[in-house]
Order: sequence, then C-alpha cells, then structure tokens
Amino acid sequence: MNITLSIDEKTVEKARKMAAAMGKSLNQLIREDLERLTRKEQIEADWREFESLAGQGHSRGWRFDRDELHERT
Repeated sequence: MNITLSIDEKTVEKARKMAAAMGKSLNQLIREDLERLTRKEQIEADWREFESLAGQGHSRGWRFDRDELHERT
C-alpha cells in the first residue's frame, strides 16, 4: 500500500541521513517503525488480557513444591 505524508524537508533530509547511516532507506525505516508500533500495541493488549485472566483458576489447595518437582523415583 502506498501512502502520502506531509513532512517538512529538513526533517525528511535528516531522517534520510539517519536511515542511510543504518544502511536502510527512509521507506524501510518508516515501515519498520510502523511494524514495531503495531507489535507493541498487540503485546500490550495481550498483557492486559493475561492480567484480566490471571488468578481466576483454582488450585484446590495444591501448592508448588520445588523439592517434589525434582524428586527422582
């Protein structure tokens, strides 16, 4: 998909130089930043879901015992 952005020339020129210093095009740099932004949003949504579900189970009194876990038969 192609999009059009309005960015002043000085900012674009600076960003192009920064991208070139990283061995990337400005297009690639912007695409990677947008992908990172959406991944971060998904990670935060997943975390909120985890927090909302955490603690809703019932262990029926069972407790984790490290020694029992490593006990050899």
